[in-house]
Amino acid sequence: MQQKRKKNIDLAKKTILLNAIGEIIHEKRIATQKGILLHSYEYDLSSSSLERLEKGLRDPQISTLWKIVNSLDMSFIEFIQLLNSKLPKDFKMTDD
Repeated sequence: MQQKRKKNIDLAKKTILLNAIGEIIHEKRIATQKGILLHSYEYDLSSSSLERLEKGLRDPQISTLWKIVNSLDMSFIEFIQLLNSKLPKDFKMTDD
């Protein structure tokens, strides 16, 4: 029973993280005034992957995330700082 509870907590934390990532990417892409298809085409990204990522349904590889962030005229450091500001205070994926 303890293991199932821990998996639910881990899944909840992952959901919070992926939703925050997706929200940032969606907001930044909308600010470029480009739809998913055009943005994906211009930067050689998969439109379905980008759409799933924006909805918090995809856990991207770091290389994919880096490419997407750069396509939004952000550095990876800027993205991480923005992500950190969107997450709950003292958010951690691991238990202490």
